[in-house]
Amino acid sequence: MELHQLEYFLAVVEEGGFTRAAARLRVAQPGVSAQIRKLERELGLPLLDRTTRSVRITAAGEAVLPHARAALAAVDSARQAVDELAGLTRGRVAVGTVSSHTVDLATLLADFHTSWPDVEITLVEDVNDRLIESVREGTLDAAIVAYARVPEGLDDHVISDEAIDAAVWEGHELAGRETVRLTELRDRPLICLPRGGGIRAILDAACAEAGFTPRVAFEAGSPQVVEQLASRHLGIAILPASIARHRPRLHPLRITNPDLRGRLGLTWRHTVPASPAAAAWLRHARTHL
Repeated sequence: MELHQLEYFLAVVEEGGFTRAAARLRVAQPGVSAQIRKLERELGLPLLDRTTRSVRITAAGEAVLPHARAALAAVDSARQAVDELAGLTRGRVAVGTVSSHTVDLATLLADFHTSWPDVEITLVEDVNDRLIESVREGTLDAAIVAYARVPEGLDDHVISDEAIDAAVWEGHELAGRETVRLTELRDRPLICLPRGGGIRAILDAACAEAGFTPRVAFEAGSPQVVEQLASRHLGIAILPASIARHRPRLHPLRITNPDLRGRLGLTWRHTVPASPAAAAWLRHARTHL
């Protein structure tokens, strides 16, 4: 039995299939299949039930799974101990980020790489909810996410904190006002950033708490496109205040009852000690963000 066989087995279980496991491990799928078959022959029982549509863990696999996790965790602990003694000359850091933000992440990563050139850095871009869950599960060491309240189980370092505004075209019936209650947007067509992003997640959660689902007429991948659609009278734009209040073709309205605010922040687990490499990354990011 070899450690990489356990690693492959764990990846297939966690990813729910051989293709996604191979992508995560950055190896060819046939290699993953071959190593798991070799592990099964050595143990004498199938660990995975393979069908044309899915892969499910067997009873034998369930029995092996905690031992596989413990073995790999022990190896990671040994590596961390050596990294500490070696003065952090190597290690691995996995970082996630939402799209559509103003953080110069490329410079942040490049500066970190300059200081710790032998630390391997992995960057993942994903939707807000999956990033938060990945940090909780330990798949990611840290992530830049948007949120109204600090996600449960995580610590945060605030990068920006601002109001979320509605914005209408000049001549709209609301254009003479400075504020709009959230419930007044109930049946109006809205133009938003995509589902899964931070601003959208905050809007959806606030509307759900108020007892309704927002009527999203258009989703756009960038604030610029949101503005263009709203200026063509296609709906009310939902944007961060710093953007909504600097668009000459739109009139901003502060959303109230409740006030909608969005934070962009760096998050990480506070219940699990970070590896030396991850701790160095957090120190670096918190200093420069």
